[in-house]
Order: sequence, then structure tokens, then C-alpha cells
Amino acid sequence: MSFWKSLFSNSDVEVSTPIYDWETVGMGGDRNQYRILFTTNREIDLYELEELCDAVGWARRPLRKVKKALQYSFLSASMWQQKGSRQRLIGFARATSDHTFNATIWDVVVHPEFQNQGLGKALMQYMIRKLRQEEISNITLFADPHVVDFYRGMGFRPDPDGIKGMFWYPD
Repeated sequence: MSFWKSLFSNSDVEVSTPIYDWETVGMGGDRNQYRILFTTNREIDLYELEELCDAVGWARRPLRKVKKALQYSFLSASMWQQKGSRQRLIGFARATSDHTFNATIWDVVVHPEFQNQGLGKALMQYMIRKLRQEEISNITLFADPHVVDFYRGMGFRPDPDGIKGMFWYPD
């Protein structure tokens, strides 16, 4: 019974609604002042997303298929660097869902210039918070072997059968 209880308990998950469409998580140093912004309400330019995916070395996917994947996603979150009036896409993640109990996170990407600064973790926390606001209680993802420890550190657990699937459960 504790397994199922852990699926549906949300007592340790902070759920907050942003006042605006954008949430600011950090600022750059004094010399290169910038803000990091998150949103789920901005349409993604496919070419910007492709450039981001290229920067991390992902294989190219047909843009028509990427467009369709975005259209059928339950949630898409983007992370932006704002320097003055200019905004640059530096992170992205999306989730599919049954709109009731389950969601799977896909395509988590952070530009290499912004990796190892806690921004990937912030993006994942943002996704989890948004999914929990929709009362999604079972969040899964698929992870390549070199990022399993990253997701494990965020509370995802490997599947007992040893497949690449991992599950996040509220404590």
C-alpha cells in the first residue's frame, strides 16, 4: 500500500503559481548581466530548438515531426537567457500525458554554455512543479546512461527490471 500512497501523495512538493507567464530563476554576473527565464506559454521557434539540439550533439529530426510532437505534448517548457531586450533559447523540455495520472518527460536539453550551473535541475524542477499543479502523480522519463545519476539525484528511481525508464514519485 505504501507504494501506491507514494504515487498520490504530494505533501513534500512545493506547488506555486507564477504571477506572470515568466519565472526568473537567476541572474548572470555583473559584467554580463542577464536573467534566466522559464515559461510554458511561449511558442517555440523550430529553428531555434534545432540549433539548441545541434549544440548538444543530438541527431537531427525532421522539423515536421518535431512540430507534430510539440503540438501533441501536454506541456512544453522553455528556458531563456534574457540580456537587455534580447532573448535566447537555452533550455527546453516537454511532457506527454494521459491528462490524469501519468506524464513522461522528453527532450530535456540545456545549451552546453549553461550546463553545470544548476539550470538543468531548475528546468526539471519547473517541469515537475507544473505537472504537479495539474495533479499528475506519476512522472516518468527515459534517460541515457550518462545522465542517469543526474535524474537519480532529483528523486527519479530506476525501473526494477533494469530498463532505461525512471520514475519520480512525491515522497
